[in-house]
Amino acid sequence: QLQLEESGGGLVQPGGSLTLSCEVRGYTINYYSIGWFRQAPGKGREGISCIHRANMLYADSVKGRFTISSDEAKNMVYLQMNDLKPEDTAVYYCAAGTRIALYVHEYDTWGQGTQVTVSS
Repeated sequence: QLQLEESGGGLVQPGGSLTLSCEVRGYTINYYSIGWFRQAPGKGREGISCIHRANMLYADSVKGRFTISSDEAKNMVYLQMNDLKPEDTAVYYCAAGTRIALYVHEYDTWGQGTQVTVSS
């Protein structure tokens, strides 16, 4: 059974950095597109980055600040977040899908989410 679990969220000051981790259990990450999404209070879920093998996508809102990577040996996917802004505050989710895309409907297995708060 495919399962995903996020970790690494927390409170950070504006301009700071955090790295989120997504542990994938049950299947190899090479089989799926693994995406990172976020949902701020009162807003819809937004796709921000995804990776499948050597292919990656980024939303314009995070391009140049966030970097997605994977470790096939550990079956992990990471999201390095730099120059964080208050508007990056959200619950961050990782999810598995069969196509590399940033659309929520392309992903059908989700983690429980991890809170990222950017505030001074």
